[in-house]
Amino acid sequence: MLSQVGVPPPPDDFADFWTGLHQRARQVDPAPVARPSGHPESSRPGGSTYDVEFTSLGGIRLGGWLRLPADGRVERGLVVGHGYGGRATPDAAVPVERAAALYFGSRGLPTRGLVPGIPDTARRHVLHGIADRGTYVHGGCAADVWAAVSALCRLVPEAAARVDYLGTSFGGGIGALALPWDDRITSACLVVPSFGNHPLRLTMPCTGSGEAVREHARAHPEVHEVLRYFDAATAAMFLRIPTHVGLALADPAVPPPGQFAVYNALAGPRARFLLSAGHTPYAGMVREAEALSTAQRDFLAPLGPAPPA
Repeated sequence: MLSQVGVPPPPDDFADFWTGLHQRARQVDPAPVARPSGHPESSRPGGSTYDVEFTSLGGIRLGGWLRLPADGRVERGLVVGHGYGGRATPDAAVPVERAAALYFGSRGLPTRGLVPGIPDTARRHVLHGIADRGTYVHGGCAADVWAAVSALCRLVPEAAARVDYLGTSFGGGIGALALPWDDRITSACLVVPSFGNHPLRLTMPCTGSGEAVREHARAHPEVHEVLRYFDAATAAMFLRIPTHVGLALADPAVPPPGQFAVYNALAGPRARFLLSAGHTPYAGMVREAEALSTAQRDFLAPLGPAPPA
């Protein structure tokens, strides 16, 4: 059963690897800048939108959008990731009130994370630097989450009172990898998180980025050792903040056992929302998406150090 999917054990130096990466990333000055956005979303009611740029690990300059409440009253922050298709626009609505929300682009991915030398398509991006744990792109993508938090808190100091994270698919898996090591993040919502239980994923054909990794690993079995350091389920064993997870019972792109492995491994307070499917249209999809959004808002709503367990 999905609720019994296990977790790959971490390498002995798993925590050392990630805390070291986090320390190096936090030493980077994000040097954020924001300017009023000309994006169509900026004209929607309910808040103001700014174009944002900031620096992440390796001196990579990334972009995104910052949305502020219409009345300018900020009591918290929200960092929002994206799927493996990237992000072309900020969301029209911020899922919590009185929040400054930063919608950022991860390195290499469209539209505001595009970087020369890093592939911009999922099947190529997921293999970038995979031969070594020190060069694998997912380490840099986790660092981008930390840099986004730094940029948000620098641009809107009031947001530092409480910062939450929201990520779907690619953004869910990268969030699981990044969040355990950064004590500035209070709680998280992950949806159909990817990269969970690589040993199991590599046995399961799919339509997503995991298929590219599966094919590559057949020809290059040595990458199994690298992937041990980038397993979202393994990282979830170290994630102790309250975490809400949207889980799909069927998913052609991110096999459900990997998603459930992330949820099952969480070390802190957790809540789940079951979706009929992920990464594919289905009857009732809009209704379930609305219900999931409501559940996320309820989970993130309380102000203070953390939502109730």
